[in-house]
Amino acid sequence: MKLFDVYPLYEVTPVRAKDVYVYDNNDIEYLDLYGGHAVISIGHSHPHYVQKIKNQLDQLGFYSNAIKNPLQQQLADAIGEQSCLHDYELFLCSTGAEAIENALKLASFHTQRKKVIAFHNAFHGRTSAAVAVTDNLSINAPLNQQQEVTFLPYNNIDALEEALKTEAYCAVIFEAIQGVGGLDQPSEEFIFAMESLCEKYGSCLIADEVQSGFGRSGTFFAYQQHKINPHIITMAKGMGNGFPIGGILVHPQIKAKYGMLGTTFGGNHLACSASIAVLDVLKEERLQEKTKALEEHFGERAQQIPGVKKIKGRGLMLGLEFDFEVATLRKELIYTHHIFTGGSSNKKLIRILPPLTVKEKHFDLFFDALQLALTKLEAN
Repeated sequence: MKLFDVYPLYEVTPVRAKDVYVYDNNDIEYLDLYGGHAVISIGHSHPHYVQKIKNQLDQLGFYSNAIKNPLQQQLADAIGEQSCLHDYELFLCSTGAEAIENALKLASFHTQRKKVIAFHNAFHGRTSAAVAVTDNLSINAPLNQQQEVTFLPYNNIDALEEALKTEAYCAVIFEAIQGVGGLDQPSEEFIFAMESLCEKYGSCLIADEVQSGFGRSGTFFAYQQHKINPHIITMAKGMGNGFPIGGILVHPQIKAKYGMLGTTFGGNHLACSASIAVLDVLKEERLQEKTKALEEHFGERAQQIPGVKKIKGRGLMLGLEFDFEVATLRKELIYTHHIFTGGSSNKKLIRILPPLTVKEKHFDLFFDALQLALTKLEAN
């Protein structure tokens, strides 16, 4: 049987990994500055993480949400402690797209409306409603296009109010730092306007933190750089350090009732153990607090590279924008210098999403390699 061919693949086959390094089947060492789409938050194969999952697997790997699972409450308490969002409630699922689906569904239940506002260059996932609020028609099937979504530019408060005052929208969904879209950020004024206008016209504000959450931006959630209170917050990726887990945090204004949401695998024993381990390490190793100094070092080194036109992002969700498309440059970094980086819908942007255990010396290795790669490309 063939695999359904939907992924263009690099010729690298990882077989093991440790902290910020990945090793392929030829035992070549790669510096991982992409973390598998920002998934690896506390480093590959962190011993506490591995042991926590092994211990849980020895006891109970899975049972359904029809029974009590104290690990879910333990995880909720740990998220509440580190995010300081004690009044919110947690619903667990398995992926980022599932988190988005549940957030949009919950907003629609709460408001009894069906239209959604999203933003240009947004990426929220590939499932039905999630892909409908993703600004990429090439991955929207006709089935998905039945959803009623209005795409607006960031920072246009007038356009946002013009739409919301129709009182037809269940939600406004935004990324405080766009991921796949290219690391653009709305202004603080616009973020405050989203919150106030949603309250004024009865819509839910959804903060998509699937990629930026769990300490990656320098605050636990990226939106928390601004003093707002979204109705729903989505999370996944770094939440499990590679183990599939997602979730939404729900504002106390929105009330739960039996049957409105559900999941088979969400909040299972192994997933909760994985995420609790991530939070343990984030706290004990103070990884969130270290992102600011790492961001500053990254910026200082980036300014020394003549080809860099713009430094984007925040914390350890960073990007370098050039005046040319970077696909060839990224291949040179992978195949010659053995460094993983990421791309985006902005073809001129390299994304850097390393494990939060990355150190300044790793960025130094990257920038030395980047300079050599750029020199080689210029010579050719």
